[in-house]
Amino acid sequence: MTHVPEWLTTLAVTAGTATVPAYLRPPASGGRQAAVLLLFGEGPHGPDVLLIQRSARGRLHAGQPAFPGGGVDPGDGGPEGAALREAEEETGVDPRGVALVGVLPELYVGASDNRVTPVIGWWHTPSAVHAAAPDEVESVERVPLAELCDPGNRLRVRAPGGYLGAAFRVRGLLVWGFTAGVLDRVLAAGGFERPWDPSRVEDLPPGSLRLTASR
Repeated sequence: MTHVPEWLTTLAVTAGTATVPAYLRPPASGGRQAAVLLLFGEGPHGPDVLLIQRSARGRLHAGQPAFPGGGVDPGDGGPEGAALREAEEETGVDPRGVALVGVLPELYVGASDNRVTPVIGWWHTPSAVHAAAPDEVESVERVPLAELCDPGNRLRVRAPGGYLGAAFRVRGLLVWGFTAGVLDRVLAAGGFERPWDPSRVEDLPPGSLRLTASR
């Protein structure tokens, strides 16, 4: 039987019962079913999470850091299967080394009309990872939670149209949008969050908002 750290079990339960903000609540109908994998492991610098940087050539959320994930296909059997399949396709992670811990409430990404189920996994037997789908993924990073929670790496970003949201600068990446919002919530739920300065606000770099047709 795979041992899952108590902190991750607590995170999954707490985040899984948290209230979904109004702006992320799915509509009564419509939207594409999708899933992302929040894959946590024990790395050389303590607990970490797997992130990808989407290719600038990608058709959706080009160039943005994200969790591995994508649309739920008929053969996936649901969000959990989709999250594992997409993670394997995008990063080469071996699903046999992952224990699924829980799912978070479905969230709606209006810009791409996706109803996204975040799936939490424990990477009990890490495998080598890389940009396994070069047309979609530029790079893959195991980002320590300590770096994400470092107050010096936390900020908020502002975009034309009024968007203002959480962001992280880690490993040369600016993590923002949906991914940063989910990280912000789960880090707090897991008790990792440290006080930081929300008045530190930066404008999104030009080109960050490029969103093209769904795959």
